[in-house]
Amino acid sequence: MSEAVLQVDRLTAGYGQVPVIRDVSFAVAEGQVVALLGPNGAGKTTTLLAAVGLLPMMAGSVVVKGYGRRKLRASALARSGVALIPDDRGLCPGLTVKEHFRLVQRRRSREREDAALETFPQLRDIQGRKAGLLSGGEQQMLTIAKALLSEPRLLLIDEMSLGLAPKVVREMFPAIRRLARARNIGVLLVEQHIEVALSVADRALVLNRGSVVLDEPAEVLLRDRDRVQAAYFDDTVATPRA
Repeated sequence: MSEAVLQVDRLTAGYGQVPVIRDVSFAVAEGQVVALLGPNGAGKTTTLLAAVGLLPMMAGSVVVKGYGRRKLRASALARSGVALIPDDRGLCPGLTVKEHFRLVQRRRSREREDAALETFPQLRDIQGRKAGLLSGGEQQMLTIAKALLSEPRLLLIDEMSLGLAPKVVREMFPAIRRLARARNIGVLLVEQHIEVALSVADRALVLNRGSVVLDEPAEVLLRDRDRVQAAYFDDTVATPRA
């Protein structure tokens, strides 16, 4: 069995003294894609931020690559191979693709840049173009390619499909699955496009009102969308079909 790169156990976190998520538990293994689903306000982004140290924990534990999260600051986690891709993509509109690559590298590595461009070859011919002039899909490719330069072992992606055309979404998600397999990267994917996320994930969790209400293999939930909908909108979750 693959080693867990992220282990979350009974995590409670929020803002100020108000918890947003309560007793959340799950794991992400090497080479595995885990989809974190749920309605707006369910606590998905809060879970990501607490996992990488950008939000204090109120209770529970987070272990990243064998290290307790309380022992490592967010900056140390990033250096150890944890990459967070926020929903706003975190790009500088006035910088070119090439300049973004240089910005995130302490020492430039053409080998790592070539590997990132192999994943998203569409970026090869637009390296001199400013990020603000890229399409939404190109911006998302740049954001992920930039993260790959740190050779992450854990990749956390918040709302990858936000603002993207459906055709681009269908192309991007399989690329993430191939990336996880080829580089043995654990991926935690927060997403609103339920069916697309389930089609590429190995496992899926549904958060509702800050708690995990479903945690099953993605292929099981893809076949039983009624249970997913119940988890989104109802106080109780439908039982599995016989």
